[in-house]
This record gives sequence, structure tokens and C-alpha cells, in this order.
Amino acid sequence: MGYRLTRRGLFSAGAGAAAVGLAGCANTTSATAAVEARGAFPLEPEGKILFGPPADLALLSRNENPYGPAPSALKMIQSSAEKGAYYTNDEAVQTLASLIADRHGVSPEQIVITTGSGEALSALALIYGPKGPIVAPRLFWDTTALYAAKLNMATILRIPLTEDMDMDLAGIDAAITPETGMVQLCNPNNPTGIAMPGSVIRPAVAKMAEKTTVVVDEAYIELVDDEASMTCVPLIKEGRDVIVTRTFSKIYGMAGIRVGYTISSAETAEKIRNTTMAWTPCTSIAAAIGCYDDTAFIDYSKSKIVEARDMITTTLDTLGLTYLKSQTNFVYFQSGIPANDLQKAMAAEKISIRGQYMDYMPWSRVSTGKIEDVERFCKALPRLLNA
Repeated sequence: MGYRLTRRGLFSAGAGAAAVGLAGCANTTSATAAVEARGAFPLEPEGKILFGPPADLALLSRNENPYGPAPSALKMIQSSAEKGAYYTNDEAVQTLASLIADRHGVSPEQIVITTGSGEALSALALIYGPKGPIVAPRLFWDTTALYAAKLNMATILRIPLTEDMDMDLAGIDAAITPETGMVQLCNPNNPTGIAMPGSVIRPAVAKMAEKTTVVVDEAYIELVDDEASMTCVPLIKEGRDVIVTRTFSKIYGMAGIRVGYTISSAETAEKIRNTTMAWTPCTSIAAAIGCYDDTAFIDYSKSKIVEARDMITTTLDTLGLTYLKSQTNFVYFQSGIPANDLQKAMAAEKISIRGQYMDYMPWSRVSTGKIEDVERFCKALPRLLNA
């Protein structure tokens, strides 16, 4: 799983600086051609690599939040980039850990800062996977568990969903044995978007944690109607064998900047710390510090996601299509045609949505994005289904 990239980039600081840079980089043209040949996003005429989707693509397939990063994050990125010659120092990491710990009512020693929650979940799969199977719902964000499986360090025991497409917590609990490595849940779940109430998930997780370690991926938890009542963090404060992972990719709109964290016991946190693979970049830590308590941006970000999600569900209601109630930045729905066929038809319209998950052939997932991009999807869907 290659989520470690080289840290080189080109920064333009005026025509004079650009001329000096080009004079010292004889292979710039060939390097640019190589980037294009690999299928990267197109280059602008002035030669800057375009980070992000092409201007004419409605990117609604990756659960990103295009309204970030917040201005508070961008300001910190700019100032910290000037210190990019130096490795991220521990004081910066601890500053962020302390902010997070204060909000959740735990100690900073219980927080591990990672390069996105993907690094944290990968580390957990590597820690607990060798002991035995990772027990999980049939549909969940399985990328990190599959990473460990590809290294022959884990297997995944998938428990079927309920008839309502929800996690079968009783079935997962019944599947736990002394040989189980860990349980991995995602709440709200991806790709279904279903958010399980705290009154349901907390007692179930507490029961599971008496027998094995339980990891709860809460990547989308800040988007739900009532985060405080739904999160499993209180179980950690009770001393239970529970680990919660979170990310700055969703509500904060920093998927490309890569910051995440875990909340656990201090003892477990040390195991995670010893398994993660590198320093989180200084610009990422700075961005997270800058925006973590930016309530104005958080409220704005959530409002745009809810607005876009309502547009999608209104369209689906008008078409009489079945969908799962979502409290995330995506909707899982049945279009009446195979998901991969709908994906291809949308791609011809320069609209990107997800294709089929496993054998869930009728189900498609569309992410919220820029309002104008969601409008394009909502206009294209009835036309394509009636073609």
C-alpha cells in the first residue's frame, strides 16, 4: 500500500525565482512528460502540476470534502512550510495531541497522531492481525485490513449485514473466539452510510471488548446529527479494550494533507506508536492545529455536506429509488441497473461515482461534493436511467 510519497515539489516565488529554478533543472520538460504519460491529472499551461481533479470533472466517488482546507489550516500550512527543511518536532505533535485530548477528556498519552487514519488502521491490522482473524461486517472500509492480508499478516472474517444493510452486531459478537485478532467496525459505516446510535453500538462494543480488542473507525462521526451520543470514546474512558480512529479528511476537508489519530488506553497507544512508520509532515500537523477548533469552518463544512446530501436524496425520492439513510458525505442507493454500468454512463458525462462493491451489484455510492457538481449528477441521473 503506497501511501508514502516523495516530498519534492515545485514552488513558484515570482518570475525571477522561476527562471533560476528552470535553469537548474534541465530535465523538467522530460519529467513533466513522464508525469503526463503516467496518467496524472493534466498540466496547466504554465507547467504547474494540478493537484486535484480536472476542472471539468465532477468528482463524487471518493468521499472527499471540497470545502476544505479551512483558511485557518491554510495559514498554518504556509507558515510551517518555511520550516520544511526540518523534521516535525515532538512539541508540535504534542500540541495537536493535547488539543484532541482536551476535547475528548483523555490524557495526551492516549492520543497517537498518524498520517491519516489509514496509517492508524493499517498499524492496528499489523499489530492484531497475526493473532487471528479480523472480525468485521461484510461491508466496511476494508482497505487497511486488506493491506495486512496481502502481507499474509491477517485474515478477514466477514459477517453478513442485516436485511436492513446494517452491521449485525450480534452476529459479529457470536463470531468472536479466543483466536480472534480484533473486531473492526466503522460507524457511520462505509459504503452504506448508516450511523448506528450510541444506545445500540456502545453496549454491543462493550460486550465484545470483554473478549477481544475492538476498533471503531469513526472517520465520519463529525457529520452525524449527534456526535456525542454516538461515539465510542466513552468506552475507552471506562477502561475497556476499545480503540477509536478518526481523521481530518472528512469534516475538515484535508484528505490530501493526511492527518488522523487514535484514541485508546495509554498502553495501547504505545503499541500503535511503535508500529506507525514515519513522521507526519510538519505542514499536516500545522494545518490540523490551525483548524481543529475552528467551529465556524466546521459548521460551514457540515452545512454544505448536508445541503448536497439533501439534493441527492431529493432526486432519488423523485425517481422512486431505494437508498439507505445516510449521516455521512455519501449516499448508497439502488439505481435499477448494475452499479458498474451506471458508473460508466456517468463517466461519459465526466461525473465520477463509485462502481460495484463486492457482489452488491445493484448498489451505487455517490459522494457529496461541490454543489454545482452534485447538481450535474442530479440532472444526469434521470436522463441516463431513461436512456
